[in-house]
This record gives sequence, structure tokens and C-alpha cells, in this order.
Amino acid sequence: MAKKKGDKRYFVFQKNGKDTNHVFTGKQPRAAALKAATRGFTNIILRERGTKKLHIYVGSRKKVSAPSNRPRWMPGSIWQSNVKKKGIKHL
Repeated sequence: MAKKKGDKRYFVFQKNGKDTNHVFTGKQPRAAALKAATRGFTNIILRERGTKKLHIYVGSRKKVSAPSNRPRWMPGSIWQSNVKKKGIKHL
């Protein structure tokens, strides 16, 4: 079955070389890494399901004020995440 352009991919978060229960999704590995960084992870190693690749990132997050055009349900301050890719390891 061929992949479609909009298909999402699944990335399993790894800690100490072992899979955890955390699974992040996104079209690209960076999107999944940003989600992991938003939840407070700093050393991010994501194993892409269905491949033998580990995507390695360093992440951080900081508290910033929400944009002025935010929806009413959004709080006044939100977490903004940032990631930097360190490389890919092939298993």
C-alpha cells in the first residue's frame, strides 16, 4: 500500500534505549519531537514505527504569553517548545 501525502507517522519515545508508552504523531519527526518537548522531555529519542531509524533531538520549553487573538478557552500563558536535531541512528 502506497503512502499518501497527508499520512501521519508514529514515533515511539525511547528512554534508556527502551521503548516507553509515549507515542507521538506527525507528518515529520520534528513535529513529534516538538510535542515531546512541550510535555517536558529534553533528551528526545524517537523510534519511527515500521522503520529501523532513531531520530535524536534535544528539546526545551519556556512559558510565554499566549497570542492576543487566542480562543477564549486558551489560558493567558502557554508552553513554547524548541527542538534541535542531533542526528539519525540506523538500527
